[in-house]
Amino acid sequence: MQATVDWINGWVWSPALVYLCLIVGLYFSIRTRFMQVRHIGEMVRAMFRGKSSAAGVSSFQALTIALSGRVGTGNIAGVATAIGFGGPGAVFWMWMVAFLGAATAYVESALGQIYKTEHHGLYRGGPAYYIEKGLGWRVYAIVFAVATVFACGVLLPGVQTNSIAASMENAFGVAPAVTGTIIVILLGLIIFGGVRRIAQVTQVVVPFMALGYILAAAVVVALNVDKVPEVIRLILSSAVGLDAGFGAMIGLAIQWGVKRGVYSNEAGQGTGPHAAAAAEVPHPAAQGLVQAFSVYVDTLFVCSATAFMVLITGTYNVTGPDGAQVFTGLANISAGTGFTQAAMEQVLPGFGSMFVAVALFFFAFTTVIAYYYIAETNVAYLTRNLRSEALIFVLRVALIGSALYGCVRTSDLAWGLGDIGVGLMAWLNIFAILVLQKPALLALKDYEAQQAQGRLEPQFDPRALGIVNADLWVKIADRRKREG
Repeated sequence: MQATVDWINGWVWSPALVYLCLIVGLYFSIRTRFMQVRHIGEMVRAMFRGKSSAAGVSSFQALTIALSGRVGTGNIAGVATAIGFGGPGAVFWMWMVAFLGAATAYVESALGQIYKTEHHGLYRGGPAYYIEKGLGWRVYAIVFAVATVFACGVLLPGVQTNSIAASMENAFGVAPAVTGTIIVILLGLIIFGGVRRIAQVTQVVVPFMALGYILAAAVVVALNVDKVPEVIRLILSSAVGLDAGFGAMIGLAIQWGVKRGVYSNEAGQGTGPHAAAAAEVPHPAAQGLVQAFSVYVDTLFVCSATAFMVLITGTYNVTGPDGAQVFTGLANISAGTGFTQAAMEQVLPGFGSMFVAVALFFFAFTTVIAYYYIAETNVAYLTRNLRSEALIFVLRVALIGSALYGCVRTSDLAWGLGDIGVGLMAWLNIFAILVLQKPALLALKDYEAQQAQGRLEPQFDPRALGIVNADLWVKIADRRKREG
């Protein structure tokens, strides 16, 4: 099975997709006039403006749902894996795909808001919705929805729980089956509570876990601050093939940096728009800006924390393109969570490995919750004219089963299956947003124009911009006029 998974990944994650993610991010950065730089302040302000309603969650809750998906195993094990197979230069390309991907995240998330609908009293949206309503491609939308249910409901949860099980066994000696049982119980308590409970859990856990991890990493860096300039030099020189030790790995640095960067921050993958669409906001661009900021939090903050810890302490191995070891800092330790645990343990002996295990538990567990929400949204899309309670129940059972299985299968197989899911979604979504970019760009222009006129909280009416099939926003605009 591993050979089959590797073969499929060779096609899905061909160089074409790697460079497409970078090129599309650059393209949207230019089209939005590098909104990821111009609007950093507005991103933060918009985060705290939107209030929850009977149908939608607040902007901050939508951000934390999206962050729970973005901040996961990729931030700890994924970064270490990128360094292990792409060298230190992979970190630079993770930064690059995050910087450019923030513009992509804006476009897809704004589209998710523009074409959202109300389904059984809750806001729903995402690529399947904007593909059908914005492009009229119903069959393509169904293909995306099915691929997403399969990816988020079956393939991706196991990646997260596999890393949890490995780190718990390494730090505490807990058997994977025991870890799996605990995860199953906690998942059941949350996902059977629906969207509201998911939002309530993530808005508390996500800020706490991200801030705590960044602070712990800052301690490691501060205790080794004299090594920081050399680490930065190593990252930059390796990224462009100028380092003597890693010079031949520039291709792998780009490939692994982009692959793990996209896996971690999810820009362009099509997951972020699902959470963005659930928010109660006065203008779609506002939530697009908030979701763009979540890419920064994920990669520039959390992923960088892991990278600096690992590189500063030298607790990593690098495998070259011919399979030979280029650098060995940890004998007999495979790329993944072990690198990060060893880094923290070296600086904080007796505490570091356990802290990483606990952090990874929260990171990965909340990501599985986000995967469930995304899969449920696509089941709702596929069954919106039917009663979907039975299918939702099947989805919950399947996801819990995948999470349990992920605890006991090999890490290579888990990551391979996860990469297939991420890659398929990225191919389908990137093509769609390239064709359907205009409404998102018009929304940003309208948002900026209203701000220039002095309106602190811009309002959205799709008819004024010539955007069609945004039916829910037409109703919202009309209701707003009636209420004065």
